Amino acid sequence: MAEQFIDQEFLEYVVKSIVNKSDDVKVERTVDERGVLLTLHVNPEDMGYVIGRDGQTARALRILLKIVGAKGNARVNMKIFEPEDARREHQERKIPRASSTPMAVKHGEAGLVTDADLSDLGI
Repeated sequence: MAEQFIDQEFLEYVVKSIVNKSDDVKVERTVDERGVLLTLHVNPEDMGYVIGRDGQTARALRILLKIVGAKGNARVNMKIFEPEDARREHQERKIPRASSTPMAVKHGEAGLVTDADLSDLGI
C-alpha cells in the first residue's frame, strides 16, 4: 500500500464522509516545486456533493487543506478530477426547464410582486 500523508488522509476522510459512494473515493498525491497537489477522484454521481452549491464545499475543502499544509510547512492544493465527457453527459441529462410564464410578461423590477400581479391572481 502506498504511503499515506496527513493531508491525503484528511481529504480522503472528509470526502468519504460527504459522499454516498465512499468506496469510489481516491486521492492521488504529487509533489513538485510549487507544492503538493492532491487530485481527488469521486464517483460522478457524487460530484455535486463534493463541489457544493456555487463551489462552496470545494472552496472550504481547499481552505482546510491549506491550513493542514501550513502545519507541515507545505503548500497544498486540491484538484477535483473530472472525466473528459462528464460535463457534456451531465448537460445532456439535464431536463430543460419550461417556464410557466411567457417571456413577454414582465413583473415588477427585481422580481418584486406588483399590484398588477396580485390583480391577475384575484387578490
